[in-house]
Amino acid sequence: MSKGCTFYFVRHGQTYFNLYRRMQGWSDTQLTPEGREDVRRSGRGLADVKFDAVYTSDLNRTIETGGIILEENHAAEKLQMQAMPEFREVFFGSYEGLDIDEVWESINEVMGFPTVAELWAGSSIPEQMDATKKADPYHHAEDFLEFWLRLEKGLLKLIKTHRDTGDNVLVVAHGNTIRYMLNGLIPELENPQPLLNASVSKVSYYDGRYHLKSYNQIEHFKDLEKD
Repeated sequence: MSKGCTFYFVRHGQTYFNLYRRMQGWSDTQLTPEGREDVRRSGRGLADVKFDAVYTSDLNRTIETGGIILEENHAAEKLQMQAMPEFREVFFGSYEGLDIDEVWESINEVMGFPTVAELWAGSSIPEQMDATKKADPYHHAEDFLEFWLRLEKGLLKLIKTHRDTGDNVLVVAHGNTIRYMLNGLIPELENPQPLLNASVSKVSYYDGRYHLKSYNQIEHFKDLEKD
């Protein structure tokens, strides 16, 4: 078996649009104080991992999250974060900033399920993304192919750089980006649950395949030790 490499995919901390339950996508709202603290707790739990490279999307919420994790990892002066637009969140077009529940009701008008809960249970991620583009009055929302082609470019860059190095690679991205990506890469990961803020999903890549080690983990969160 080759040395491969290991990816630590971390979702950014809670933002104000997360708190207000708004469609976020490419909208760039700031982390809440609670979001920053959860990122620190996540970073403390990763403090013993020696990262060899760090990537984020080019949106501020992932860049700030990555910086906090590196501070807790005592690697802020050793590693240079690389921002990559390929790892942005899904773009929701004219739905950006709108109430999440209202948007999904609009999407379900296209999909035709009795309830939104049945939509989530009875349709695939590609089907949901394609319906979002169709439901968007401007049709600017990304469908699955548009999203995947963008994401794949970023993944190929990472694999080209880190394959067979044994590197630990931190990738700070977004809830849907990570979830949809892993759903496409890991055959056994069917209908993955939405990711928690600051959670870690660990994936090893070797012999040309992705192997899931953990998904949506927050058990590593570590509070600041008190004197």
